[in-house]
Amino acid sequence: MPLTCQTLIDRHSQLWHQATHHPFLEQCKTGAIAQSQFNTWLVQDYLFVLEFTRMAARLVTLAPVADMDGLLGGLGALKDELEWFQAKAAQRHLSLAAEPQPTCETYCIVMKQLAGAPYAIQAVAFWAIELAYNQGWQLPGPMVEPYDEFANRWGNPGFTAYVKLLEQQADAALEALPESDWAKAEAIFVKVAELEIEFWQLAFNA
Repeated sequence: MPLTCQTLIDRHSQLWHQATHHPFLEQCKTGAIAQSQFNTWLVQDYLFVLEFTRMAARLVTLAPVADMDGLLGGLGALKDELEWFQAKAAQRHLSLAAEPQPTCETYCIVMKQLAGAPYAIQAVAFWAIELAYNQGWQLPGPMVEPYDEFANRWGNPGFTAYVKLLEQQADAALEALPESDWAKAEAIFVKVAELEIEFWQLAFNA
């Protein structure tokens, strides 16, 4: 049976559920999240997205021509996202020159270490990260202000379609990945899920 993105979700359904359903997101839905906790997450997520943007740029250099258009579109969206983070931080009077918390630092190291991995493994990691945001922000349902803006950024139909494209690209890359490397693709999916859980949780370390 070929390895696919859906296979990875099915094999690790409980872990993935935890990665996309977290008290942080539920409290954003109801507005119960403390402002200091949300601000902690916001600053750390900005630091994460900086490294994620570098990962996206590396992925473009490895991608087959058929995948480049979608990835370049995503890279352009990340430019806008970084500017959006900066605007949100300014509105909240937050400094983005913060030190990464251990979870953020670990996540960034994992992304850096993927640099030498086959394209398929990097594509799986990239898809899984974007899917975690996409599902995490939309599965709780409509959120109250001001968190509805954040939910719409990553849970809107356009972003959902982009994540579906990433899944198709990752699946195509997995078809060409030697079976001997399937365990590595599965391991990075599991690692992303574990880190997503920890990243939502770091909001409570404010």
